[in-house]
Formats: sequence, structure tokens, C-alpha cells
Amino acid sequence: MSAWEALQRELELWRDPERRATVWWRDDDAVRPGPALDRLLELSRRHRAPLALAVIPAAAEAALARRLDEEPSTAVLQHGYAHRNHEPADRKKCELGAARPQAALLAELASGRERLGSLFGARALPVLVPPWNRIAAGLLPALPGLGLRGLSTYSPRGAAYPAPGLLQVNCHLDPIRWKPARGFLGEAAALELLRGHLAARRDGRADPEEPSGILTHHAVQDEPLWGFLDRLLATLSAHPAVDLLTATAVFDIEQGHEHDVPLSA
Repeated sequence: MSAWEALQRELELWRDPERRATVWWRDDDAVRPGPALDRLLELSRRHRAPLALAVIPAAAEAALARRLDEEPSTAVLQHGYAHRNHEPADRKKCELGAARPQAALLAELASGRERLGSLFGARALPVLVPPWNRIAAGLLPALPGLGLRGLSTYSPRGAAYPAPGLLQVNCHLDPIRWKPARGFLGEAAALELLRGHLAARRDGRADPEEPSGILTHHAVQDEPLWGFLDRLLATLSAHPAVDLLTATAVFDIEQGHEHDVPLSA
């Protein structure tokens, strides 16, 4: 059985009126418009797959906001502050780790949230995506005090609410092989990440309420990955058991909230 057939078989097991194969899509490291972003947005439109774009506040350009004015189904999430590593060389990269005082980190996050609001208005949702998908656990209880209501990292979540008032919804399929050389992970390995998470939700090994998340990085994707993403979105959007969710639905943000933007599924 091919990896595509295995995914289709898994999706067929979700043909049940009591449950849906919910999936969402996050793309990281956005700062400016360009051909790669245009290609990403075209895929979103063509496959009616709502996109959550994680934007780096300190580097975000006004031109990106103008470009997204043409894309009503794209939401903006806060990708840390400057996507800058502050950890020593012997530790994994992290912007929101233990190497700096918590007060300094929170001040930067507050500044970044304000900047995204000024650039993107209601499109900027109160959701934090930590750079490198890492954040010190001690920061989590303070995030709602900044107005941040959502958190997204990578791998199945341990708890829906890691801190009071903070909903966590992660991604589970990253189709990039980052080391030793960056490139497409390959169809079989990538599809198994998604199929595996769906199966784990279905049989109770993972939180069944956490939507399965696709994570992309438009600025560094190679041609095989672009082709894979096109086929994957086409497969998911065509299947009657799949719901491709908006970021507002994923993070349970009410329409009309000051940081919401109307999105069409």
C-alpha cells in the first residue's frame, strides 16, 4: 500500500457523523511579500484551505499587510518577537527560553503584539507561535495577561490548556528535513506524520479534540515539497470526512473579537 493510499484509508475511518477529521494549516517566518508567499496564497485559495501565517513582528514589513489585504481567508499569528536565539551554543535554539529575564521576554512579546495589531488590524489573532517551537514553561501563565489566548508549537499537545486562559493547538506534520541538509522529508515519511496523528486521535492515543496541524515554511521550500503540498491540500479538501479549519475556529476566537478577522473555510 502506498503512503497516499494509507492516508486515504485512514480518512475513510473518519466517515462518522459523531466525529470529523479536523485539520489546520500554519506557515512560519513570514515578514514580507514575494513569489514564494504568492505561491502559498494561491494554494490556499485554490484548495479553499484557510491559512494561518505566523509573522515575525520585529521584521514584518508594511508591504506584507498590504498584500494580505487581498486575502480574506488568511489570519496572522505572532511568531515570537524577532526570531532571535538567546540560548548558549550548547543548548537548542530558543528565543523565549531561560537565558533572559522573564520581564524582558514579556516586554518584547507585548511590543510585538502591539506592532502586529498596528500593521494587520483585526487580522492579527491573539495567538503565539514561539520560534523554533520552544518556550519556557514559566512564561505560559503570563501570556494571557498580554492578551494572548492561544499557543501553537509542534507535536501532540500534553494539555489543551497549559495555563489558565491559554489554549494550545499544535502542528504535527512538518514536511521539511532540517538536518543534515534542508530539503523535502519525502512523501512516505511526511504522510505518515499526518496519518499517524489522525490514527492516534481516533483510537485515543492522542487528544481527539486537537486538530491535526500542517506546518510549512514558504520561504525555504523546494520544488518536491511544493508539489507534495499541492497534492496533500487537494486530497484533504476533496474528502467528505475532512474539515479544513480557520484559525479562529481552531483557537475558539469569537467573530467580532477585537483581534479577529472573518475567514471563509
